[in-house]
Amino acid sequence: MSKRIAGIIPVMITPFGPDGKIDWGGYEALIEWYIANGSEALFAVCQSSEMRFLSLEERVDLSRFTVEKVAGRIPVVSSGHISESLDDQITELMAIADTGADAVILVSNRLAPETAGAAEVRASFDALLAALPKDVPLGLYECPAPYRRLLTDDEIDFCAQSGRFILLKDVSCDLDTVKRRATIAENTPFLICNANAAIAYAAMQVTGAGFCGVMNNFHPDLYRWLQDHGAEYPELADELAVFLVLSAQTEPMGYPKLAKLYHKRLGTFADTSSRAVPYDLHERYWALEAVIDRIVQGTDMFRARIGAASSAAV
Repeated sequence: MSKRIAGIIPVMITPFGPDGKIDWGGYEALIEWYIANGSEALFAVCQSSEMRFLSLEERVDLSRFTVEKVAGRIPVVSSGHISESLDDQITELMAIADTGADAVILVSNRLAPETAGAAEVRASFDALLAALPKDVPLGLYECPAPYRRLLTDDEIDFCAQSGRFILLKDVSCDLDTVKRRATIAENTPFLICNANAAIAYAAMQVTGAGFCGVMNNFHPDLYRWLQDHGAEYPELADELAVFLVLSAQTEPMGYPKLAKLYHKRLGTFADTSSRAVPYDLHERYWALEAVIDRIVQGTDMFRARIGAASSAAV
């Protein structure tokens, strides 16, 4: 089995230029920003990447580019299968596997139609596992679009015991479910990594597998500090956890375009174009800039407090 993949794992966004094509210079700058801000792995070609709006060639190029630019500094995992038929999904997943990603992530809602039963889902698992290279570690992602398919306890156990799976991006958004899943997967390579900011700190403490949520596009370093040092500074950690939860309530305000607006402010890249969110955020979400102002202000404030706490401890 390959290296353990866990910790603060951003779901990567895809910058586009005014011509509608991927902005590779901006994407490279984004990769460096993730790494400089405490990310421990990167999840390329995912829902945040707008994978359902990318061609297979673009998905493959994103994964390969990420692997090449990261150059082994941290692990890279990639998904990118969006088709309905298993045959087409196998083609997509094999192409992603060939990019050199450290793990290939299966999307749970692609395993079977929304109304399918356990037998049909298991048949899809069997077909995919038989087709994909046995030396390529696998993960799972309970992607909420086009619909959310949560894995059953039996499916969690199957994945854990198979030895093929190393990571679940858990989108149950329920701490009791995260705890139960972590217990089922205990003493196996299969790690349960929560994606919901509302339970992020508590889930980190339960699973030890980190956080793989969309707000890692805003302040991954704060989640990293919470994970690594929160127990040493419980009062500050609790206050930070409150700020992180409240900041995450902006996600329905046009994410991932919202994150692109944030990165345009930072200077990571210049254009906020999004294929998944084509409308004008400012027309739909009034006072949006003021909200982002407060996220920036709070992020800077907690960075300063963390710095002061660390200096005082020396």
